[in-house]
Amino acid sequence: MTHPAVSSPEDVQVRAQMTPNPFALKFVVNHALKSEGKATFNSPVEAESLPLVQTLFSLLGVKQVHLFQNTLTVTHTGQMDDEELKDQVTSILRTRLAIHTPDFELANTNGGHGKSVRDRSHLSAEVQQIEEILDRTIRPGLQSDGGDVEVLEFKDNILKILYQGACGGCPSSMMGTLDAIQSILQNETGNPDIRVVPV
Repeated sequence: MTHPAVSSPEDVQVRAQMTPNPFALKFVVNHALKSEGKATFNSPVEAESLPLVQTLFSLLGVKQVHLFQNTLTVTHTGQMDDEELKDQVTSILRTRLAIHTPDFELANTNGGHGKSVRDRSHLSAEVQQIEEILDRTIRPGLQSDGGDVEVLEFKDNILKILYQGACGGCPSSMMGTLDAIQSILQNETGNPDIRVVPV
């Protein structure tokens, strides 16, 4: 994804959107936030070299920041009114994007979740199949709502997943989406015993 360089705050266009999660807001920007892959941060410590993300955590009630391409999802506790939070996040994006590096890599030692490159060659054939099914059927919808899902482990027909961005703590992800993921995987893999468990 190529976007022009940010030379002034006026260059940054931000569109704020509600998500199915009442405690998550999605922001679509006309510049890249993460060149490749995705990244989820649960504390400012995890975003040590990213002033944009660290500044977002300074806002009252912000508990998670998720970056995917040109989309930012902020999950919060509800301590700040949605409109005020939208205004403050938009202001931070406009003033901090010029110093943001979208090509950053994650050092997973401090807990930032996500991988920059989707190299799945080391995964078992079963997990590769599951990832491909999720890419094709589930992830596009989740990503359009400012979220995502990460496969953590598949063992003894139990698939452990981690919801990211707006999907984390969302009532619909814990019920309807979870059932849909399980149903689709059972159907497409031909394995009716697969059980999906959120972590």
